[in-house]
Amino acid sequence: MSEALDLVFLWHMHQPDYRDHTGGDIQLPWTYLHALKDYTDMAAHLERHPGIRCVVNFVPVLLDQIEDYCRQFDSGRFRDPLLRLLATPTLDDLPLSDRRLLLNACFRSHHDTMLTPFPRYQRLYGLYRQLAREGDAALAYLSGAYYADLVTWYHLSWTGETERRSQPLLAELMSKGEGYTFGERRALLELIGQTLQRLLPRWRALQQRGQVELSATPDTHPLAPLLLDFACARETLPEAPLPFAQTYPGGRSRLDAHIAAALASHAERFGAPPAGMWPAEGAISTAVVHQFGQHGCRWIASGEGVLRNSLAAAGIDGTRAAYRPWRLANSTEPVIFFRDERLSDLIGFEYSKWHGRDAAGHFIHELEAIRAATPADETAIVAVILDGENAWEHYPYNGYYFFDDLYNLLENHPFIRTTTFDALLANDPPCGTLPTVVAGSWVYGTLSTWIGDAEKNRAWELLCAAKQ
Repeated sequence: MSEALDLVFLWHMHQPDYRDHTGGDIQLPWTYLHALKDYTDMAAHLERHPGIRCVVNFVPVLLDQIEDYCRQFDSGRFRDPLLRLLATPTLDDLPLSDRRLLLNACFRSHHDTMLTPFPRYQRLYGLYRQLAREGDAALAYLSGAYYADLVTWYHLSWTGETERRSQPLLAELMSKGEGYTFGERRALLELIGQTLQRLLPRWRALQQRGQVELSATPDTHPLAPLLLDFACARETLPEAPLPFAQTYPGGRSRLDAHIAAALASHAERFGAPPAGMWPAEGAISTAVVHQFGQHGCRWIASGEGVLRNSLAAAGIDGTRAAYRPWRLANSTEPVIFFRDERLSDLIGFEYSKWHGRDAAGHFIHELEAIRAATPADETAIVAVILDGENAWEHYPYNGYYFFDDLYNLLENHPFIRTTTFDALLANDPPCGTLPTVVAGSWVYGTLSTWIGDAEKNRAWELLCAAKQ
């Protein structure tokens, strides 16, 4: 049995670009809502548990949008329709388009954890459902006070649990429940702005005290293997139909530009380029690994399915393979860490249904079993990699109690050490050698989510035509 086990959490923070770059409204609110709820809570969990180390991965296009929102709050001119309506003094005479927008947008959430626990918010939903059955004419009876309460409750439901426990205004508004005044909506708006403006400084502080390694993804989250070669999709799905074009025009230079832009923006925001990168969707190929290496990336990470396919292609025994890093035969290439699919998916999809303490205890037990099966002369490295925002709305209290129990158990565990990829590389861990990387992603170990059927291939053909 090994003496210790090294555990690396990588929390991947990403939202696609929802901005209309021709000068119009922001199309969807998910960037600022996840910043308000999840990116804030994830920082607070670490601040409460200073013994936890992890990697946090920010995609540059997400940071661009967060900074864009901060500028909107500074100027008071909102391009996001929901924020603009929250800031509107009276909602009595809203045009039909704004009323429809509020009714369509302000019930979008996981109702079991974000609407049902709040009776006044649930009442707004019940009124809407009742009137909607009678048609648009009945919805005209909804007053400006209804819409004021609706837009207020929607934003309250998207606040982080840690903020609710530290900001008296949120407790006051949630206790009041209805009849929100313009002054109260204005105060909530100001708190949202302050939360977003404090967000990146909080993550910088966590990095500066050595608790967090901040990493990046190429600039706007491109599918790197497919930018280089559509045919690489057939490395796992030999019969997959492909677009008529063999390659995306200028794909290699395009990927270079995405990587270089990410390194530069990360250095500007956080003081230095990242030591490593999480490729978009964990999608890599041999050519992609080479390209990251040419930019000086010390590590990258991917899904366990990619490792299984690569080991099978090389005839290498895959027993316990995910519990150590790998690299291509050329020692100058980045070290590759592979995600433990089972443990990562337990957090992402299963533990939300458990009591937080039971889930945390089960996770620790699984790690202890991995360590017990590790030979005495080895140290297992377990990489748990998943989105840092999407799972938590399915957890009661946005995962507050799960994280409190899990991080507390890990801080006090006798042999499980939380660490970062950069810290591991400083100790020069032994790596396995892969002759090649079979192209794939963290989704099924293939690229089938993005290519290989008629509609996806047609989309690539349109992109190629537009590029040309």
